[in-house]
Amino acid sequence: MSALTTDQKLVRMANQIAGFFRSYPDDEAVAGIHKHIVAFWTPKMRHALRAYGPKEESGLDPLALRAILEAPAAEGPVRAATRDPQLIGAGASDAG
Repeated sequence: MSALTTDQKLVRMANQIAGFFRSYPDDEAVAGIHKHIVAFWTPKMRHALRAYGPKEESGLDPLALRAILEAPAAEGPVRAATRDPQLIGAGASDAG
């Protein structure tokens, strides 16, 4: 078995993110995937995925593909306090 290329690793990670958001409505899932990738991936990683992901052989999940090619049409399902810890206690979380 051959080692995964960097592009294949990025696709695998994006597909894992898409798998997490799969239970949400498509527009919310796309927004969540998009926001996660923008928040936690480097510009180099995002650029590489945008270049490789649309290729038919990439195996990129269709929701992840939409997330890297489209501006989100909906709000992501992740609560504001989870995205921005400074909002904890400001009504965005029930954690205290």
